[in-house]
Parts: sequence; structure tokens; C-alpha cells
Amino acid sequence: MTLADMRKDADGEARNGASTVIYVCTTCRRPDDPEDHPRPGAALAAATIHAAENTGIAVQPLRCLANCKRGCSAVLRRTDASIPSWTYVFGHLDAAADAQALVQGAQLLAGSTDGLMPWRARPEALKRGLIARVPPFDFSEQSE
Repeated sequence: MTLADMRKDADGEARNGASTVIYVCTTCRRPDDPEDHPRPGAALAAATIHAAENTGIAVQPLRCLANCKRGCSAVLRRTDASIPSWTYVFGHLDAAADAQALVQGAQLLAGSTDGLMPWRARPEALKRGLIARVPPFDFSEQSE
């Protein structure tokens, strides 16, 4: 399956009502990889698409999340607007081992009642690889 095929399949699943999307950077590579070397980010995207099959989670491969020094990188975002939800950015992901962790994290986020991914339930790769947690667009913190 080509990267274009992966994007087409992910776009279709996202339009079919997936409650959470995993965006995976396909251009992530190690600093010493030759330019024409297969990209670990593309391998992570393909593995994540495979791991997400029949889960209701959409995977959207994309070019460059600008997290190059901490790649492989991915973002988890909930698409269900009924609950304002945080977006999570992860790095230092292992292309060969962390696809299932991304799907598990997306399922946790999809099932969240407060829009946050529960820390204790996260797979280890998502605990150690957290780069940022981005608030919902209309977020305002209540001060006491």
C-alpha cells in the first residue's frame, strides 16, 4: 500500500465518524539516515494504520509535524465536539513498537468524559514521549 493509499483510506475513515484521529508524521527520520533511506515515520504511519483497523480510530499520515529532533512524532486529537478535548503531541516514538500504544491512547481519549487522556492508563510510550498537551480552542481556565 502506498502512502497516497494510506491517506485516502484514513480520510475516508475520518469522514465516516471516527471520534479520534491519530496524525502520524511520515517524514520523521534519524539524523544519520541518508535522504533516500526509508523513513521511520512512514513505517510508524503504516503500522499505526494496521493497528487501528476495525477500532473506529482514524489514522492520518501527514508530512512534518516540525518535531524533528524528537521524532518519530504523532498527534492524538478527538474530533467529537460534544466534549471539549485536549490535543496530545508525542515524540521519541519507536516505529517498530509504538503503533499499538498510539491506538490505545486514542481509545482512552475517545472514551474520556472530561476531554483528557488519563495518565495512569496510558501506555508507557505515551507517558515518556509526551511533548505537549494543547487545550481546546475555546479553553479558559477558572482561577480561584
